[in-house]
Amino acid sequence: MIHPFEAVFDRYSSMLILGTFPSEKSRKDGFFYGHPQNRFWKLITLLTKSKKIPESIEEKIEILLKNNIALWDVIHSCDIKGSSDASITNVVPNDLSKILKCSNIQQIYANGEKAYRIYMKYCYKNIGKDIIKLPSTSPANASYSLAKLKDEWEEKMSITTAQ
Repeated sequence: MIHPFEAVFDRYSSMLILGTFPSEKSRKDGFFYGHPQNRFWKLITLLTKSKKIPESIEEKIEILLKNNIALWDVIHSCDIKGSSDASITNVVPNDLSKILKCSNIQQIYANGEKAYRIYMKYCYKNIGKDIIKLPSTSPANASYSLAKLKDEWEEKMSITTAQ
């Protein structure tokens, strides 16, 4: 399966958040973190002190770019059963060089253990930029409440909120 959509970034993006590969729901919806139980958009809303959780693709892109956040996945193509990161095999990584050349990325973050491991295995040697592992926003990471995710992400990230 090939990744169905493009990265979100602009020349002002200073941090890059990498997931693994879009879930079935995200692939159907055509955008990142489409599963209603995934806490990504709620968390970004809290971290950026935004007034409301973005719903449309346009609102999601706006909240990211307004806060200098780039978003993509480490995997360009793979074999995957449903939405399970544990089932991912035959990984071909995304080429992150375009984002890094055309933006101001200072730090890269992994949304979960699997994204971190794939980045370290396939991308780190070519990119040479460290990555900080964050707890996954996936509903499969049920041991983390939204409040605990916020605390952990806030501790490791420095988001300067847009005014």
